[in-house]
Amino acid sequence: MRKKEELSLLYDISAALNREKNLKRSLYMVLEILSENMNMSRGMITLVNPFREDIRIEVAHGISKRAMQKAKYKMGEGITGRVIQTGRAISVPDIGESETFLNRTQSRDAKKKQGLSFICVPIKKEQQVIGALGVDKPRDNAYRLADGEKFLSVVSQMIATQVIYLEWSQREKEKLAAENERLHSELEKKYRVRNIIGNSNKMRDVFQMISQVARSNATVLIRGESGTGKELVANAIHYNSKRSNRPFVKVNCAALPENLIESELFGHEKGAFTGAVSRKSGKFEMASGGTIFLDEIGAINPEVQTKLLRVLQEMEFERVGGNRTIKVDIRIITATNKNLEDAVAGDSFRSDLYYRINVFPIYLPPLRERRTDVLSLADFFLEKYAKENEKDIVRLSTPAIDMLMSYHWPGNVRELENCMERAVLLCDGRVINSYHLPPTLQTGEESGSLPSQTLEDAVKKLEHEMIVEALKHSRGNMVQAAKTLDTTVRKISYKAGKYGIDPRQYR
Repeated sequence: MRKKEELSLLYDISAALNREKNLKRSLYMVLEILSENMNMSRGMITLVNPFREDIRIEVAHGISKRAMQKAKYKMGEGITGRVIQTGRAISVPDIGESETFLNRTQSRDAKKKQGLSFICVPIKKEQQVIGALGVDKPRDNAYRLADGEKFLSVVSQMIATQVIYLEWSQREKEKLAAENERLHSELEKKYRVRNIIGNSNKMRDVFQMISQVARSNATVLIRGESGTGKELVANAIHYNSKRSNRPFVKVNCAALPENLIESELFGHEKGAFTGAVSRKSGKFEMASGGTIFLDEIGAINPEVQTKLLRVLQEMEFERVGGNRTIKVDIRIITATNKNLEDAVAGDSFRSDLYYRINVFPIYLPPLRERRTDVLSLADFFLEKYAKENEKDIVRLSTPAIDMLMSYHWPGNVRELENCMERAVLLCDGRVINSYHLPPTLQTGEESGSLPSQTLEDAVKKLEHEMIVEALKHSRGNMVQAAKTLDTTVRKISYKAGKYGIDPRQYR
């Protein structure tokens, strides 16, 4: 085999090992590549069981599954056992003439053994031998077995690297899963923040503040832009408080008409105003013993602010049109997306009320300040809406991820959720692509988040993305990819060559 052919073959093996994350499948692919390119009639990869010190065949080519299960070796037994015991490669020019070749798999009868060479090299993890790679080849006097040993030794090192990586990866996954389970359990007990997604430093600070204030009766002011999840934080505080089994009443102050907000909050007596045909309890009465959440508190008019201040100070009020003082035991959580300091300076918000509600402020960062959470949130919403709409959508394409990460998200988490719901509804396949995302994400010139591009560049980018996705889906099969894209093999081959796409990378 020429050097150029060897390099090409090693590249294919490396690509196969890196592409496939399942160890057995990746090893099978290595043997298939060797069979196609090295005139290998049979091959097997054996691994050592460290607990029983026996050697089993992990994967094989040209050997039946029953033969693989039957064949086991001890250390030092046969060619494979000796290679693993000594850590040195062994070549047998003709296995029919070798007394040490055991043929445990019984896959070669006496006739077939004649004229077959066998090369076996160790697979080493640092200085420890963890297995062996063995290959059958038709005997060829012109072929140097020493060259075969060198080449297969390089392949065995690549296999060892993959085994080490996958073992490390699996351990890390198990470690992370255990840690996530522990933290999730802890969060459920402490914060009940299952619906608050985020692992950035700023969100960890938010979780920490929730844990500090939840068990108290302190008044909380949650601040942040619209769509950042202020209501979710209010939920987390209430349901981890001592009042968690008592009422939790939510009021959106900005959604209430100015002439009705006082009645909604404090209630009214019969005949207090036109249309008051009976007595009505207000939100504060309904929440007595529990928690009231006043969202968008900056929208309350000055007159209601005065009555609210009294509730905060004295825990008492009168209904509209009434003169009986009503006492309540209540915790108040407020939220706003306005700059209350500016409102106080402009006399549209009472300073004494501001200091009363600002006992324990919690600031929720906008999504553009916690970009590391974007993909976690996108995956959460993808799974949620795919399940709701009964669609088998498994992931986001790389260009779609790039667009999500580049966008500045003025609508924060709410905008991202709407974006993912729309994408799920538009997607007919298993992958959400960039063209499934809203136009605001695709036209970066308006948002200033993405570079502008010509129509020709956009078409090239889309074609490249669609061809890559089709090849991934077909595992590098050009015929199947052409059918997926409803085009001809000639056209897709031309486009793949034009964009530098190598179908072999996806096999």
